[in-house]
Amino acid sequence: MSEREQLRRHLLALESELRRLKLWQPSPPSADALASSEPFCVDTLSLSEWLQWLLIPRINALLDGQLPLPAGCNITALAEESFKNEEQDCSRLIQLIGAIDASITRAD
Repeated sequence: MSEREQLRRHLLALESELRRLKLWQPSPPSADALASSEPFCVDTLSLSEWLQWLLIPRINALLDGQLPLPAGCNITALAEESFKNEEQDCSRLIQLIGAIDASITRAD
């Protein structure tokens, strides 16, 4: 299996885990929230929202178009910090984000 195929599987697993943890939102944030110029939209979105509404769709679009992926990805440390106070166990979510980081870094 290629890194790109593995990355697609990781993205699907990430969506599934966000849903399982009830961190998946039924409706999108406002256009203004999505247009934030801050990294990860930290001023307007939670990390789970950023993953759902920006990372997953953008990486899938790059994969669908067979376009180059970012040169690297390092979201795991932010995820560890962002999800440390969640009531539910987010360790699987953080592992998946780490796998996505690694797949993007190795893919192209």
